[in-house]
Order: sequence, then C-alpha cells, then structure tokens
Amino acid sequence: MNPIFAAAQTSVFETMSRLARETGAINLGQGFPDDPGPLDVRQRAADAVLHGFNQYPPMLGLPELRNAVAAHYKRVQNLDLDPDREVMVTSGATEALAGALLALIEPGDEVVLFQPMYDAYLPLVLRAGGVPRFVTLRPPHWRFNEADLATVFSARTRVVLFNNPLNPTGTMFDGEQLAHLARFCVEHDVVALCDEVWEHVTFDGVVHRPLMAVPGMRERTVKIGSAGKIFSLTGWKVGFVMAQPELLRVLAKAHQFITFTTPPNLQAAVAYGLGKDEASFKAMRAGFQRSRDRLGAGLAARGFTVLPSQATYFLTVDLGEGADDVAFCEALVRGPGVAAIPVSAFYAAGAVRRTVRFCFAKADATLDAALERLTGATLGSRRPFTAS
Repeated sequence: MNPIFAAAQTSVFETMSRLARETGAINLGQGFPDDPGPLDVRQRAADAVLHGFNQYPPMLGLPELRNAVAAHYKRVQNLDLDPDREVMVTSGATEALAGALLALIEPGDEVVLFQPMYDAYLPLVLRAGGVPRFVTLRPPHWRFNEADLATVFSARTRVVLFNNPLNPTGTMFDGEQLAHLARFCVEHDVVALCDEVWEHVTFDGVVHRPLMAVPGMRERTVKIGSAGKIFSLTGWKVGFVMAQPELLRVLAKAHQFITFTTPPNLQAAVAYGLGKDEASFKAMRAGFQRSRDRLGAGLAARGFTVLPSQATYFLTVDLGEGADDVAFCEALVRGPGVAAIPVSAFYAAGAVRRTVRFCFAKADATLDAALERLTGATLGSRRPFTAS
C-alpha cells in the first residue's frame, strides 16, 4: 500500500460520528443539514430521471448546466465566464480539487496550504507529489498577513490552495488579505486553486468576493463551487470548475480519467436551481443565520466563548489556554452526549488545540436538545466536561 495512505488515520468525522452512534449522542460534528433540501430542485431531479436522458452526458457537463453556471456567477459575482471553454462539471468539489492537483503539480512542486484546512487537502497534495508549505491561522480572527506569505512562497511554489469562506472556522477573508495573496501569486507566477464551496452560505450581509475577481488573478485562478452546499444537498456531489481556457483544458484531462462525468439528472436539477431568483438564496442564508444565532446564544449562555462565524454551517468555541480539544470532544460525546469536532484535527503540524467546531445546520429541535444536554454539565478549569 502507498505509505501516504497506509499512514492515514480514520477521519475525525467518522470517528466522532461512530462515537455518536455508539453513545446515542446528538451529532453536531459532521457538517450536513438534517432536512431533505429544496423540494422544487429535488423534483426536477426526479423528473429528469423519469423523463430525461440517463446515458453518458458530455465530459465537461450538460450544456444547460454550464450555461447556468456562467449566468449565475455573472449575476451574483459579476464574473464573465465562457460556458463552452471556461466551465466544467465534476462529481463534487473534492473530485474537482483532486483532479486539479493531479493536473497542476509535478513531483517536488511546492503547494501553499492554510491550516486549519479541509481534511482532504493534504493527502491529495502528497499523492500528487507536492511539497506542502503551511500558513498557520490562529483564533480568534484566523487572519494572515504579508509576512506569513513571505515565509512560504518561493521559486518552487506552483499552487496555492485557498479555502474562502474557511471550513472549519466560518471565516471570510477580507479584501486586504485577498490583495496580499494575489500579489504573491502574481510575483511568483502561482496558480490559485480556490475552494469556494461556501460562497453562498454567508451571514450578516457579508458578500463573498472571489479571488478570481482580484486584479491579476483572472488568468491564474481555478475557482471551484458546489451545488451540494448551495442547495443543502450534500449527497448529490455536483461541483463546478471555472478557469481560463488553457487552464481548463489541463484540468479536463485529469477529470476525464477520474470520474469522466456526473449524473445528468442531477445536472439538470442544478441548472434549474442556479436560475432561481435571489429571494430563494436570501431565504436559505436567513435560515442558517437564525440557526447559527440560536446555537451560538445557547452555547454562550452555558459558559462557552463563541467565536464569530461569518459563513459555512459551523461555529467554533474557544476553550482557552491549556485546553485539549480532542479530550474535550471525547468527554463531551461520552458525558453529556453531544458530538463536536476538535479543530486541531484540521492541522498537519503545530496544531492549535483550544477550539472546537459545532455544526448548526440542524432543526431547532436538534439544537435545543443538544443545548439541554449541555445544561446538565459544567466546564472545569482545563475545560473537560464533568457531571454537575
């Protein structure tokens, strides 16, 4: 077995979900909503299965979906994309990331990663032969500056993998940080691989700005989006890749030999969904914001230091200096019976061990039940849970 994967451990999501099942805990760990998703979009998929085309669609995706992607991003982010030459459909954003890394990296190329980071990034970079260079972000603001970038960019840097909004912290990087990153990418002739799957799940009126829109970045950015996140249909695994034609041709060669294509009925439904009016997207954001505020207020009332969450399905709590987030989460799931995720699991080295991630994309009854369980517990001096 390849040592990269032989050394890999079971993901923290699977571990905590298994503990939740074994103990009967309420699972606020793994990030998915507990509702079925918008009925009209699901109905479109069902109709397409019964009455549509169910054979291989084009490798780049159904033309109707590629047209819908281009029109959607023109409307919401003012991006001008050629649907025939600059848009590709993939079987989820993770497939898009894997294909892009395999296509863009030669063994020995350096890849800049921001940690905490989505757990698939590092194994994919290593499997492609890349050499990771880490920018370590820290609570409570999770920001980086020019000095941080100067320590990791070099003549060997080929790709920067940039997640904005950031999972697990719910952070939105501002215009100043985007400008810093763009300058380093241009100066070092680096491709920016942008995981922007949470771009629609933003709160408090904050609007996502794609790195592709920053001056100098249009020709060197690969932008990745996700229908699963936009429509809260995480199991559909429909992603889209946007890049200038020369870059997209390279990415398509990798995609051809990974999944080749994506179920056409789901593509048809996503094309319909992307054309919906802005009111539906505002309603989605408002619903998740209300859930964020419900859980955040409840956690704060129970003694947690809740950090700001501007996007995603997640909020984090700061346990304080000297905390052990892994031990805390294990005690939490076995004691009060609530599953969360230790944020240290999202680091490759030099982990921050004081923060824990909760998923608020749940029904009110689920959030309230979790908070009720936490009412019967107290925070000790080093933040483990003990019975009150």
